[in-house]
Amino acid sequence: MTFTETSMDALRGSGDELADAVVATLFERGEVGTFNTLMRHVSTAGQELPDGLPEVAREYLHATSAPPHWVDWTEMEKARLFFIDNNVHISTALSFASMPACYLVPHVARLLSATHGLSYPSKRMAETGQFTVLLMRPDAFEAGSRFIPAAQKVRLLHASIRHHLTRENRWDAQALGVPICQEDMIGGQMFFSLLVLDSLHRLGIHLSEEGAEAYFYAWRVVGAMLGVDQDAVPRTLPEARRFLDLYMTRHMGPSAEGAHLTRQLIDLYEDVVPGTLFDPVVSALIRHLVGDTCADWLQVPRTPWDTLVRAVPHLLGVLETIEDRSPMGGWALDRLGHLTTVLELSSLTRGRVMHYAIPEQLKKEYGVPEGPARTGRWTPPPATVS
Repeated sequence: MTFTETSMDALRGSGDELADAVVATLFERGEVGTFNTLMRHVSTAGQELPDGLPEVAREYLHATSAPPHWVDWTEMEKARLFFIDNNVHISTALSFASMPACYLVPHVARLLSATHGLSYPSKRMAETGQFTVLLMRPDAFEAGSRFIPAAQKVRLLHASIRHHLTRENRWDAQALGVPICQEDMIGGQMFFSLLVLDSLHRLGIHLSEEGAEAYFYAWRVVGAMLGVDQDAVPRTLPEARRFLDLYMTRHMGPSAEGAHLTRQLIDLYEDVVPGTLFDPVVSALIRHLVGDTCADWLQVPRTPWDTLVRAVPHLLGVLETIEDRSPMGGWALDRLGHLTTVLELSSLTRGRVMHYAIPEQLKKEYGVPEGPARTGRWTPPPATVS
């Protein structure tokens, strides 16, 4: 698949036709409040929809109640095992690389500012963490799961942001394209998949090619369920590399909103870390994962820990050796990773289940089976020259 400036420009002109039509109808008929109230009771796949739910919403929920027909369930199980084997590392990558990467795109940072994302980074992180954990549960796509309803609601949330920004003339669509357009949705998918794999590699985590490809595949499935155009999305890791290289070259740069949101994120995680001695680790880890140029754009402070953080891959290498040579050690590390992820998520959510509602206006656990064998180390595809 070839990506060019012209093909990327075309993706900026489209959103999500299905979800956009549903949201527009709900607002036109004054049914958003009713929808949000009733949908708080819809939290698991396959449950009976409540009486009084607007018909357009009922039709949407039925139409999006199953994953794409092309899903390879063997690959999805590989992805789940990959997540279990690397959950704490993946959580680290999401928190300290994927989220800051979003802030490196000025128009995305501006969009988050318009939706109060600048004021509530913990909510954004809690939603992302919960969404990922739900995706990687064994029953994610079965009756009773919480992932499918979450995906359905996130898709409508994105559509509602497009609706508000366009209707209120708070977005220059001619210059920036449609809010949360296809290019940005695919870019976000790359941040949460390929960039996570890049970060694990940078941390010195040994990834099998099989595991890396399965994890990327799982996010392709997620993208399809969130309204990403499957004719435009990268299908392989090398294609993903070409897309991400071009996307970031086209859009990344410094912005006041991006720097402010990064500061909020750093403050959030410094609050999560007990005491103050290790607070500088947060900034140092972000700088290590996104690189000095991007960290400077985001105004990530330099700290004495910047050098020490570079030793993290060596420490993780020792832990991986223990995991590979000792089944009991591997089990213990997997459990520790699980507990760390749960603790981090509970700190962000304060023990609450995150709800993904349509904003009426814009405001200023799982089992631990044996992980996949590490057959052939994965290394990132080479960067492409724009």
